[in-house]
Amino acid sequence: MRLTDDECWSALRSAEHGVLCTTNAHGAIDAVPVCFAVVSEQIVTPVDRVKQKGTTELGRLKNLDRDTRATLLCDRWSMDDWSQLCWVRAHLARRSSDQVDEGLLRESDSTLRRKYVQYRDTSFAGVIYFDVEDVVGWTAAGAQPEETDPLM
Repeated sequence: MRLTDDECWSALRSAEHGVLCTTNAHGAIDAVPVCFAVVSEQIVTPVDRVKQKGTTELGRLKNLDRDTRATLLCDRWSMDDWSQLCWVRAHLARRSSDQVDEGLLRESDSTLRRKYVQYRDTSFAGVIYFDVEDVVGWTAAGAQPEETDPLM
């Protein structure tokens, strides 16, 4: 059953993580799990220093420099109960840094730190800001989203 826009936004706000898809230089899709938050109907995802990585110049940043479009996919999966299957996809466009005002910077920082305890005592190498162009979602027929579901 297709989700309404409001149900999609609710699912995005409550999702613990998602998979960010960008297009690489060869035209292939690069998909990577990300932490993110919804801030004023925009998606923000940090480039953090918490998880070990060789560099903060990530492939997704290079991809977004070439093509600002991206997709974020969040899902709920139950191997035992397929009536609980659900997914939401957000079509995104990266916002340039000169389009990010101080209010959005502060709200993004505090929202990410509230959502992820691991971020509370560290600084970000950067934050990627996305405008949401469209949302679409689906849930198994007859499944009713519950307030306590991690995706809903």
